[in-house]
Amino acid sequence: MSAIIAKRVDSGTPDTSEIRDLAEAAGYTVIGEVTQSRRADAALQLGEGKAEELAAEAAATEATTVIFDNRLGPYQMYNLGRLLPDTVEVIDRFTLILEIFGQRAQTRKAQLQVELAELRYELPRAEAKTSLAKRDEHPGFMGLGEYDESRERDIKAQISRINDELEQIERTEEHRRERRRDSGFDLVALAGYTNAGKSTLLRQLADDLTVEENEDLHPDLDATAESQDKLFTTLGTTTRRADLEPRDVLVTDTVGFISDLPHWLVESFKSTLDSVYRADLVLLVVDVSEEIDEIHEKLVTCHDTLYERNEAPIVTVLNKIDKVDDEELAEKREALSSLAPNPVTVSGREGTNVDDLLERIDAELPEWEDERLLLPMTDDTMSVVSWIHDNANVEDVTYGDEDVTVSFEARPAVISQARSRASELRTTAAESA
Repeated sequence: MSAIIAKRVDSGTPDTSEIRDLAEAAGYTVIGEVTQSRRADAALQLGEGKAEELAAEAAATEATTVIFDNRLGPYQMYNLGRLLPDTVEVIDRFTLILEIFGQRAQTRKAQLQVELAELRYELPRAEAKTSLAKRDEHPGFMGLGEYDESRERDIKAQISRINDELEQIERTEEHRRERRRDSGFDLVALAGYTNAGKSTLLRQLADDLTVEENEDLHPDLDATAESQDKLFTTLGTTTRRADLEPRDVLVTDTVGFISDLPHWLVESFKSTLDSVYRADLVLLVVDVSEEIDEIHEKLVTCHDTLYERNEAPIVTVLNKIDKVDDEELAEKREALSSLAPNPVTVSGREGTNVDDLLERIDAELPEWEDERLLLPMTDDTMSVVSWIHDNANVEDVTYGDEDVTVSFEARPAVISQARSRASELRTTAAESA
């Protein structure tokens, strides 16, 4: 598939780097671009002359697709379709993003989110067909096609159905997270923009030799977090155990942020961020090799999104330090100090300073507490001792004639559960006496 990129800005020089990356991520080969700096034309988005230039280039290059970095309304889409060769498809930025999401969606949750986003994108267009046709008493007005009011109702009904199913999936995932915590796991989430290097960093943080979690407890656990120089490699979540003894830490890689997304699209994928909102610690990964203004803007957006619902501490990770020299890194750290006062600098690709990041994770996660339990000797005592070994850092076990003393350290949730199990043993011993 070959594509021509089109972009209009109100003023300044149009930047097509991101839309090019998006197009390539979707599998297009970009063979040209047409840009313009002027106010939007209501009929064509571009000015008439520039639109004709776009049509001529599409014909000359035999492009299959024209991809606008701007959002196109139904009327603009129709007019551009008439102007361009019949063999050329016109899509806008958001249609392209949905196309990428559709290609990456592998889990039921991801597929539902893509379907939801597509329906939310289609709904205003269906409404436009209906209102325009009613106004002009012309079913095929402006070439928008036959309108059917029932289509609006169908879309709204499908949106409601998908929301219900996503809520059920989220309840299941929340139950899974609570079971992980009850099992002694600390939950760490990787957040940030696409291509910041989250998947590569996850591979560095994870200890491949200790990925032995029960598949029923951790169905999203993946032994190989894919890392490519490609946008939206991770659409769903990937969870792996981190190498951080004696803690049991699970790190989840999540879908990346992307700039200039409309509310309806963000809303469709908000449940993907629940693994971030429910984490014990968030690592906000930033590509430090980008321009400082771009990094600053992305950090502001991420903070606005994360602090809206997140209560866990957030640690900024300046990734890809292998692409900048020491002087540039120092300058950027200083410039970003108000947004990232104490960042960790790493290279996920080369593994530089990963040990420092692991130490920071350990320091930021909830403190472990010491506990000493006296367990009566019953038929179930050894299973409780075994459970404590699996979920805590056991320092000493002393066996007496009628009881067992266990000294250990663990996260508060595990201690609470151990105390509850000890209480059940004492109740059982008292009833048997």
